[in-house]
Amino acid sequence: MAELYSWLVSFFVLIALLIVIVYQLMCLADLEFDYINPYDSSSRINRVILPEFITQGVLCLFYLVTGHWFMSLLSVPYLYYNVRQYLQRKHLVDVTEIFNLLHWEKKQRLFKLFYLIFLLFLTIFWMILTALDEHD
Repeated sequence: MAELYSWLVSFFVLIALLIVIVYQLMCLADLEFDYINPYDSSSRINRVILPEFITQGVLCLFYLVTGHWFMSLLSVPYLYYNVRQYLQRKHLVDVTEIFNLLHWEKKQRLFKLFYLIFLLFLTIFWMILTALDEHD
């Protein structure tokens, strides 16, 4: 039963990460269509970037602690990318450069979104498989 609960925790953490990424994409789309100004958009995005990085790091550590090695290995590239961005000080959106980098920022977050959706589908698969194994 603990295995099933670990997959449920993983599922909800991935849903939270997806919500954060979609929120960032919505802020970028609002900026693109000139619904909000660059300062508001960048401050909204910058406010959720560090919680996103920390949550993803905790998720990767959670996979390691619970013994889900395959999912942990799949989470490492995303964690490496986030750590590299943070160490190079490129993790925050710059107000003055946001229009020039708008296409790149959207592409980057769409890639993260699809990557997290892939991890979510794998988590759902393992959760269902675990529930069926425990049921028998």
